[in-house]
Amino acid sequence: MTAGQLVVWRHGNTDWNREGRVQGGTDVPLNDLGRAQAAATARALAALAPTAIVSSDLRRAADTAAALAAQTGLPVRTDARLRERFFGQWQGRLMADVRREHAAAHARWTAGDPDPGCDIEPVDALAARGVAGLRAAHDPAGTTVVVSHGGTARYAVAGLLGWTAQARATLAGLDNCAWAVLAPRGAGWQLRAYNLTAPLDAAATGDLAGEPAESR
Repeated sequence: MTAGQLVVWRHGNTDWNREGRVQGGTDVPLNDLGRAQAAATARALAALAPTAIVSSDLRRAADTAAALAAQTGLPVRTDARLRERFFGQWQGRLMADVRREHAAAHARWTAGDPDPGCDIEPVDALAARGVAGLRAAHDPAGTTVVVSHGGTARYAVAGLLGWTAQARATLAGLDNCAWAVLAPRGAGWQLRAYNLTAPLDAAATGDLAGEPAESR
């Protein structure tokens, strides 16, 4: 790995992911599948010889980071700037109910409105704190693994790359326990890989369902 690379890693699966429930800033733990994902991915990421691990302080991210710490012996530093986007009135609600009860705001959010209402954190604020978290985590001499969330990872990665809102809209969210790799390039950054995953055994993958990353 090139010195100064950032590995941005989304947390493992939770029961709320499985149920289609909006997590946002709610502190929800990993489920059995999420712990299996974290363990498998930690083995893959340990091979990259990381020099630092920085995580959101929410349990689903911190416990994902702990799996890598167990593999590498590195400490985990937490940073609240890496938390998931705050989803206001939607937090704790099933997305199907949100779609029905907040139809107008949901349509704005789906269309990419940066400030759709319902007390949801505006995208500009989310991106700014996410980018600040990535910059603070960055070790220019090594490889830093940053553990975050679907929405925050998406907007922080796009923000660090300097993408416009139009370009950012083309970037999908990371799957549970998937990761992206960014490397310094001159005064900016380059996206080297995105949405990489480690294989799980059949027993673990039997519970895995595709879930939208943002809000989770």
